[in-house]
This record gives sequence, C-alpha cells and structure tokens, in this order.
Amino acid sequence: MNTVVKDWIIVSVLDDEQLIGEVLYGTVIDDMTCRFASGDYVSTSQIMNFDSSLITTATGSLYQVLGKGRRAIVDFDDFELLRNGFSPEHIKTLNQVPLLAN
Repeated sequence: MNTVVKDWIIVSVLDDEQLIGEVLYGTVIDDMTCRFASGDYVSTSQIMNFDSSLITTATGSLYQVLGKGRRAIVDFDDFELLRNGFSPEHIKTLNQVPLLAN
C-alpha cells in the first residue's frame, strides 16, 4: 500500500546549517492507506530510503512520487510551518516579510 504524490519536493531540514534530515512534501493524487484525500498536502516523517520513484519514511510509510521533483531547504525553526501545510516557497516568503515594531 502506498500514497501517490505529485508536485513533490524533497525538503532538507537544517539546524544551524547542519542537516537534521529530509522529508517529502507534495500533493496527494491517490492514497491507498485512506489517510489523505486527493488534493491534500502531505509532509512526511524523515526519509529513510529514496529508490527511483519510491520513498520510504521513518514510520514505514511508502510514497510513490510522479513527475520531476524539486529540492528545498527549511530551517528547523520553520519545520512546524511545513508540517502544517505551508510549502517551502510560502515559508521563504514569510521569512522575507519584515516584522513591525509595537
């Protein structure tokens, strides 16, 4: 059983410029595990194996990626945003917005 994903990104999570791990972020096309609906985003646990178009995560989940993927980097401080559905591009944009003083 696996989950099929498109528009996928391998996201490297860094803490003080040190690689903590990599996760898969993408859009679900089909999910044989019934955890996700078509069109949902998915942000996985740490990638343990990436063989051709199949990704296995630390929790034992299997993902099939379709099409050409991309790579991105997020800081560990922003990882929770990724887990909550913000894409790496959205996170980058949020980090560029200046904070207003009170």
